[in-house]
Amino acid sequence: MKKTFIGIAIIFLLWQTIVLITGYPEFILPSPVVVLVNFWENLLNGLLIQNSLVTFTEIILGLFLGLSLAFPIGYFLAKLPSIKSLFLPIVAILATIPVVGLAPLVIIWLGWGLTAKVVICSLTLFFPVVINTYTGFSNQDENYAQLMDSFKADFWQKLIIWELPASLPILFAGLKIGVTLSVIGAIVGEFVASDKGLGFLINLAGGLYDTPLRFSAFLMIGIISVSLYSLVDLLEKRIIKWQ
Repeated sequence: MKKTFIGIAIIFLLWQTIVLITGYPEFILPSPVVVLVNFWENLLNGLLIQNSLVTFTEIILGLFLGLSLAFPIGYFLAKLPSIKSLFLPIVAILATIPVVGLAPLVIIWLGWGLTAKVVICSLTLFFPVVINTYTGFSNQDENYAQLMDSFKADFWQKLIIWELPASLPILFAGLKIGVTLSVIGAIVGEFVASDKGLGFLINLAGGLYDTPLRFSAFLMIGIISVSLYSLVDLLEKRIIKWQ
C-alpha cells in the first residue's frame, strides 16, 4: 500500500511539472490540484455520486449476466469435445469484434435504457472469461479423473472435489479481467447513448470544455475499477489459501 501511494505521488508530481513547463490552459490540461478540488466539489454536490451509482449498477448487473453465461459455456467447451470443435472457433472470432462497434447496434436493438448498457457490459467481459474458463477446466491432470472414476464419483462430486478447485487460479484470473472489462463496457455503453452515468458525464464535460470535470469522472472510474479488482483479489487470497 505504501508503494502504491508513492507511485501515485510520483505521477501527480510529473503531471504538475508538465503543466508548469507547458503552460497549457486549464481546459486543455488542468493541474492535479485543480482536478482534486473539482472532484471534491462534485462529490459534495452529488454530481459524481449520482452518476457513479448509475454506472455501478450497470457494472454489477453486467457482471452477473456475463459471468453467469461465460462460466458454464467455458466449462462445457472444455468438457465436451463435440461442442468445443464447433463453437470454440466461433467464440475466438466473436472475441475479436470491438465492443465499440457492437454498442451502437445493441442500443438500436434494445433501446437507450438500462438493459442495453447491461448487455454491452456483459459482452465486453464475456469472451475473455469464456476463454479463461475453458483453459482452466481443460488443462487438468487426467490421473485425477481416473481416480475419481475409480471411486464412482458423479458429476457434482467431480466438479466440487476436483475440477473446480484445480481451476480456481485461472478462473480468478478470468474474473479479474472480467471486472476490469465490465467497467469499460459500461462506459462505452454510456458514450453511445445515455443521459446519466460517468460516461455521459465525460461526454458532457467534453461538450462544455470542462476538462477538470472530465478528469474527475476518470478518477471516479479508476476508484470503481480498483475497488472491484481489489475485492476479487481479496476473495482469491481467502479462497485459494494454498497458493
